[in-house]
Formats: sequence, C-alpha cells, structure tokens
Amino acid sequence: MNYIDIIGLFAGTCVTISVIPQILKVWKTKKVKAISLKTFGILTFGIMIWIVYGILKNDLPIIITNSVSLCLNLVMVYFIIYYEKES
Repeated sequence: MNYIDIIGLFAGTCVTISVIPQILKVWKTKKVKAISLKTFGILTFGIMIWIVYGILKNDLPIIITNSVSLCLNLVMVYFIIYYEKES
C-alpha cells in the first residue's frame, strides 16, 4: 500500500464514520421526523455506484470504505423507515 492509498483510506474513513453520530442519536431517541429518507436514499445509491466504480478500477480503498459506508447508511435508512412508522 502506497501513500496515495493511505490518503484514500483516511479520507474514506472520515466520510464513512460521519454518519455514526446520526445513527447513534436515532437509535437512542427513536426520532426521525427531521431526517430525510430521500437524502439517505440518494446517498446510499451513490455509495453503491462508488463500490461498482472501485471494483471496475480495482481500487481497494474505494471498495472498502464505501462498502462499510453502505452498511452504515443502510442501517440509517432502516431506522428512518422503521421509526417513521412508530411516529
């Protein structure tokens, strides 16, 4: 792994973990009224495209960070749908 890959992994990690505080807040409060499902839906779709791009380019930092990001964003989408029903 070269320094460019390390920079890519670091940047991807920062972006990936950025959703964790929102997930934890929703998990604790069970409130999603102010969170846009459309925004997270579009973001999740975009992340899927990034994974395809990473696979096509054989770029491991893109594949890894976006795969983790996809999982986290799918959790958020699930929470939005699940807790919206309870509101």
